Amino acid sequence: MSIEMSSADTATHPTVDVRVYDAGLLLLRLGIGLLMAAHGAQHLFGWFGGLGLDGTAAYFTSSGYPMGGVMAVVAGVSELLGGLGLALGLLTPLSAAAILGTMINAVAVSWEGEVLNPSGVEHELLLALGAAALALTGPGRIAADRFLPGVRLHRIEYGLAAVVLGALTALAVLLVRN
Repeated sequence: MSIEMSSADTATHPTVDVRVYDAGLLLLRLGIGLLMAAHGAQHLFGWFGGLGLDGTAAYFTSSGYPMGGVMAVVAGVSELLGGLGLALGLLTPLSAAAILGTMINAVAVSWEGEVLNPSGVEHELLLALGAAALALTGPGRIAADRFLPGVRLHRIEYGLAAVVLGALTALAVLLVRN
């Protein structure tokens, strides 16, 4: 398959093979999705050297969140299922929204006034931006969404709604934080 280009573009770029974009989106989805799923497993089950549910609950409580145990479950499930969904390209906008909302909270909790320092938030920001970008672009054709009638053809409205949903949910959670 090729993307139609204007005659001005064809002089320097005769055709663009969309498989290149699909491969790039797949790589980005797998990288962000599997990292987030593993992070969620750390929070929920203590896998990969994580704190587990009790340790994560204590962290949320010490970070000013009410009901630290509930918040630990919400964050862990959002990371695990959002990450797996993103890796599979399954309900991609919603999966990306789950990751975006969680990472906005992570940035808020970790923020010490600087992005790049030993305790900076560049990692969390990069994951949030990657999730938002995937929500906007869609998963590409190598994705489970391709087999779902409602989301088979990604629309920018889906991506924008997902980014807004992730940001508003994060804001609501941050508002209950002490």
